[in-house]
Amino acid sequence: MSGERVERRLAAVLAADVAGYSRLMGADEVGTLRALKAHRSELIDPSITVFKGRIVKTTGDGMLVEFPSVVDAVTCAMAVQSKMEERNATATHKITFRIGINVGDIIIDGDDIFGDGVNVAARVESECEPGSVCLSGSAFEQVRGKTEFAFHDLGERPLKNIERPVRLYAVRRTEANAEAVPLPQTTPQKRSTVLPRPDKPSIAVLPFQNMSGDPEQEYFADGIVEDVITALSRFKSLFVIARNSTFTYKGKAVEIKQVGLELGVRYVLEGSVRKGGGRVCITGQLIDAATGAHLWADKFDGSLADVFDLQDGVAEKVVSAIAPAVEVAEMERARRKSTEQLDGYELFLKGMALSYQRRSTSTIEQAYDAFKGAAAVDGRYASAHVMVGFSSMVYQAYTGVRLSAARLEEALRYAETAAALDEDDAFVQARAGHVLVYLGQQYDLGLSLVDRAVKLNSNLAPAWYSRGAVSVMCERPQEAIRSFDHVMGLSPRDPLLVAAWYMTGWAHFSAENYSEGVAAADKAVQRVPDVHSLSSLAANAVRAGRVAEARRAAERLLQFQPGFRASHAHYLFPIRSLDIRDRIQAALRDAGVPE
Repeated sequence: MSGERVERRLAAVLAADVAGYSRLMGADEVGTLRALKAHRSELIDPSITVFKGRIVKTTGDGMLVEFPSVVDAVTCAMAVQSKMEERNATATHKITFRIGINVGDIIIDGDDIFGDGVNVAARVESECEPGSVCLSGSAFEQVRGKTEFAFHDLGERPLKNIERPVRLYAVRRTEANAEAVPLPQTTPQKRSTVLPRPDKPSIAVLPFQNMSGDPEQEYFADGIVEDVITALSRFKSLFVIARNSTFTYKGKAVEIKQVGLELGVRYVLEGSVRKGGGRVCITGQLIDAATGAHLWADKFDGSLADVFDLQDGVAEKVVSAIAPAVEVAEMERARRKSTEQLDGYELFLKGMALSYQRRSTSTIEQAYDAFKGAAAVDGRYASAHVMVGFSSMVYQAYTGVRLSAARLEEALRYAETAAALDEDDAFVQARAGHVLVYLGQQYDLGLSLVDRAVKLNSNLAPAWYSRGAVSVMCERPQEAIRSFDHVMGLSPRDPLLVAAWYMTGWAHFSAENYSEGVAAADKAVQRVPDVHSLSSLAANAVRAGRVAEARRAAERLLQFQPGFRASHAHYLFPIRSLDIRDRIQAALRDAGVPE
């Protein structure tokens, strides 16, 4: 039997669904979905947030919500039903909800909840009249005398799949609140101005909501947000709103679109923190403020034994996920424009999008042209300059063809210019160091640049990748392996992952740990079998005594690039030590690659 402890807690659970949903969909599917979406975004979801609820899951016609207080659950439900009456009075598509509430023991499984507490709530909801709110007996006992609502005893009812009858109560408005149940203000007071957005991706990190019901946890939630803001500020490609501005929204339900307008940002990060049973769960989601689209969402949980280490770890994971998500969103935004409309920044984004595609000579050269165009538009655009050099480096590495003297000189010039243009940009410093070592064999200078990069921004996966590659070329295999491990930890779904694996293979080859090299290179081959991954596998496998495996890898390598030769190792793998280059050449030859 498993010794894993099941986490339980007492909670107020609200279940809601749309009465007559199938009929409504049959009559007008598109109109019903549009109306339901509007009710959720304009009324239901903001109301749940105001009353500190958490949406656990949604279905096509309903949702399950957890509240820390049954009083909040009932008040929220009645507020929604009251407002729905008003909305339906003038609506073309009239939608009516049934809402059931129960208080009971629930089982926690990540963000999901199970158990009798949930099942009873769902069955209570099915007994409701359309437009009404019903409570189980346990919920009634917790709420009576604490609100101005009246409760009508409906008697005991047998509920489907519930072994015992459950007493139900219908919630009614009294004369004191007969007209309506007011909703609290759901947006901050309007600012007097709408700020323009800056010319680069802009983001605001809102205070995370403390869902623990424990005021002592406010410091923890605020600490995470402050760490995330600080870490995001290290990305020179982002404009990050300061803490003092975003914390004016603390404790208020907000409309993301309004936040975007008031702070002049395109992206908003929001989240919540929930503590219980010695553990804490943090959720976060990144939203496009203009469209409301969810670009990224994830959850992180861990032990509270060392709360500050956990806080640092969560901030690192959130930031390392958000930055690429913003980059992808910006690339997609630029892709929708015609080439004639692109400015320097958008040309750079086009180049980055091409560089992340499955590599071919064509995509590499298109990316090179886009970066060169961006650098021409803005002579001080350091990132564009460095990527001109980096694209040329990738061209040589991918094709196996040495750059012409003119293009080599150009690549080095652009990399040197970029490094001087922005000494505080981790991306620029890392990529410049990588180019200067690979194409220019400027080992000491390149090493200093990549080391500086990871100090400038320890959450930037490309900086750690370039540090790893440069470390391989500078005969520091253990530092290389540590850097590549950091890439994998920071960005487990990054396109760089394949390169990190086969480069880890070369680091192990340098250290003569051939079996470990085979294991790393094989991961890369399983994902993307190309010249780089297969050459790393072939060289390590033949020296590990796995000759048949090495020969198979060499045969596949030559299918991809028939002109590849073992002697190319001296410029394709420009390690400082000529002895290691000779070892690579000999290993490839012994694996079956022509001399």
